[in-house]
Amino acid sequence: MVNRQPSPRTLHACRLGLLVLSLLLGLTGCLTTRSPRSGYLLTSQNVRGNRIIETSQLESLIPQKPNSRVLGLPITPRLWFYELGQRSYNREAAVRALQVKTNEFEQQSQQLSDDPQALRKLNRRYERQLKRLRIKAEQGNWLMRNLGQPPSYFAERDAQANAAKMQRYLFDKGFFNAQTSYRLDTLLGRQIRVNYRVAERAGYYLRSVTYKIDDPRVDSLVRQSLDRAALKVGDRFDLDAISAERVRIESQLRDQGYYAFTRQYVQFNDVDTIRRATDRLQTDSLHRPVDVSLTILNPPGLTAHPVYRIGEVEVRISPDETQPAAFVSRPDTVTRNGVLYLLNGRNLSSRLLNNKILLRPGELYSQTKYRETQRQLFLLNQFKFVNLNFTDTTNRRLQTLVTATPLDKYEATAEGGVTGLIYQSQGFPGGFGSLSFRARNLLGGLETFEITGRYGLEAQTGFLTVPGDIRQVYTSQELGISSSITFPQILFPSQIRSRFNPYNPRTQVSISFNNTLRPDFRRSLLRGTMAYTWQTTPTKQFSFLIADVNLINANFDTYLGKLFKQQLDSLAQLGSTILLSFRRSLSSSFSFAYTYNNSAPGLTAGGLRRPTNFLRTVVESGGTTLNFLPNRFIDTANTNLQFYKFLRFNVDFRHYIPLRNRAMLAFRVNTGVAYGYGPDGGPVPYEKLFFAGGSNSVRAWLPRRLGPGGAYPFRPGSTLPDQTGTGQYIYLFEQPGNVLLEGSAELRGRLFHLGADINGAVFVDAGNVWTLRQNNATRPGSTFQLDTFLPQIAVGTGVGLRIDFSFFVIRLDGGIKVWDPARQNVLTADGTVEDQRFLLPKFSLRQLSSGPNPLVINFGIGYPF
Repeated sequence: MVNRQPSPRTLHACRLGLLVLSLLLGLTGCLTTRSPRSGYLLTSQNVRGNRIIETSQLESLIPQKPNSRVLGLPITPRLWFYELGQRSYNREAAVRALQVKTNEFEQQSQQLSDDPQALRKLNRRYERQLKRLRIKAEQGNWLMRNLGQPPSYFAERDAQANAAKMQRYLFDKGFFNAQTSYRLDTLLGRQIRVNYRVAERAGYYLRSVTYKIDDPRVDSLVRQSLDRAALKVGDRFDLDAISAERVRIESQLRDQGYYAFTRQYVQFNDVDTIRRATDRLQTDSLHRPVDVSLTILNPPGLTAHPVYRIGEVEVRISPDETQPAAFVSRPDTVTRNGVLYLLNGRNLSSRLLNNKILLRPGELYSQTKYRETQRQLFLLNQFKFVNLNFTDTTNRRLQTLVTATPLDKYEATAEGGVTGLIYQSQGFPGGFGSLSFRARNLLGGLETFEITGRYGLEAQTGFLTVPGDIRQVYTSQELGISSSITFPQILFPSQIRSRFNPYNPRTQVSISFNNTLRPDFRRSLLRGTMAYTWQTTPTKQFSFLIADVNLINANFDTYLGKLFKQQLDSLAQLGSTILLSFRRSLSSSFSFAYTYNNSAPGLTAGGLRRPTNFLRTVVESGGTTLNFLPNRFIDTANTNLQFYKFLRFNVDFRHYIPLRNRAMLAFRVNTGVAYGYGPDGGPVPYEKLFFAGGSNSVRAWLPRRLGPGGAYPFRPGSTLPDQTGTGQYIYLFEQPGNVLLEGSAELRGRLFHLGADINGAVFVDAGNVWTLRQNNATRPGSTFQLDTFLPQIAVGTGVGLRIDFSFFVIRLDGGIKVWDPARQNVLTADGTVEDQRFLLPKFSLRQLSSGPNPLVINFGIGYPF
């Protein structure tokens, strides 16, 4: 046996670790100096022993929140910050300041009571001040609110109450013999941990479910729908399922004319619960049966539930205040399908309104049709308020009144901002501005017309006219105008369009023009589209883009244009295809898209309560009508205009799994193929190609710089990789491809709150793009092949920081390469070839940005997926 003495570095590390531990333990004592001697701080609590009921459900019954600790140690820095802020905080003074400011506001409000405009200005001025003072009086100063955490003191009566709540909850979930208890562990610094212990024991399962219904018609309706019942024989007894069944019966009967029916008529009676609950069996290996009975009572004094029908239906639009009173008072009524429309001087299409009114005279009352009518009218984006009122008249007829207040007919908005370019420690400011005008019901068909103009002026770094020279900064201008008109129907010359009326149909026709003016080129884009959209359910949406025509014109008739064109030609020799985006071209296509989304709004760390999915599929065909023309008519050489014939397919699937403690797992798979089949080699429009790398893709690579396949960037006039002295590959241009395959997995969680929710993430990305046609002579490894594509999938990993302000999210992601398929054959300094695709070991904190595996920082707005 050889005895090895610890190295000086090891001894230094041990001393440093002991020093840090001593400081932390000393800090622990400081943290609790203000705690009462007779009290304990609650710093940890857990639930153990449950096997079927999820731990998160039981933890949600505990209202007390323990003080957060660091790495499970009895160290509570947020409590220390709270106590530090408390030393300089005077709550009485804060309350007095709030009261003084409130009295001052009330006095000035009384003085301006006759001047509404001045009163509004006063409200705006005091609103923010009062809010800030109120928060300070209620939650403490800035340090206490943002960095601190108030102390959470332990009380044994709370632990007793929590254990009792857990036992009641387990009873309601079918564990009638469950038992709960708690055990206390004291920690350093007068801290305490509460350990809740759960023994579920045998669960009780439904052996039979019976319904006792006195009303024969109600009995028939309920029994016809038992296949959709929330209570199923064999399921575990659950009071929530019984509540869901009562709600289901209420909704079903209200859709069948039972306007006055409520769930209180559905009574729950269990025939064998009490006896079995008192049977305290010690075994926990068998399922116990229980019989459940539901009784639907009749209204007091009646032998059956009353059935209601829709009586007169009247739709009343509020008067147009811009019209003379004499004009508005004129009779302006229209009757369609028995519905009376009082338009009061409003030029609204009663035919289109009639498609949104689902309640008809003589029909049975339906709660679903009532809600859908209100929703459809709101989705028109024409009304501020929509109300539906029912009046019970004689003979059980519901007189229906729909009142709607239109939005302003004309609306204008303006936006502006400043942009800045940081270059060589100098700032070059720029600005942009846009003006939008919106007109509702312009043609009397409930349509919305919108036109927007935008102008931008910014500084941009130009290209290098002389190798090794300093990159110049130029002025770039962008001028654009776009207009669209949206109709609340499917515009189609057939009665087929009426079949879409229940699905919130839309037809949008738009045209836009964008012109970019730079010292090195000029590029203009004229685009026209027409699209249909409809939504069959709240989670399923369809879109049919029947026309998308793009005319692109670019030229280099500028004082730097010829030099820039020469650089594009030289980049093309290196494999760049960016020159394609400057072709004078005409592309047209149509596409069909399907979107399924059952996600809750906001995919934050704590925004979901159940697993959710998102799926978007798009199929696109470009230049389809050109198939009816001979190739000589669309030959680029003859027309001096590039035409495109292509097919494109894309699938984007995402899956979200909520976890404990405001955390979630997010997964994404994105794939697609773009295939060109034109007469001149079958190019695909540059905008329709796929790209990998960047903030919403594989984040260890620069935006649009990954791929294609295993190809590497090479030097001009050479087949050697273009790289820096430290071995970092130099990607000068975008790398488009015809085939895309990428996936991501990300763990998201909330870190702390500092003015906004600060969330963190750990992610792994994988993917690449490939070309379809063989070009291995110029770019070896760039073509997609079934026997070689798997090793060509790049892999990256990293961490992210997200600042969530609820209305938008600022995101920073730092990624490093794990597997780089472009580095299969790397020429080393001694002249040998080495496989360096596994690049993770070459990451170094000392060469964070200059090494062969640098840290790539991606900035984004919103979550990556």
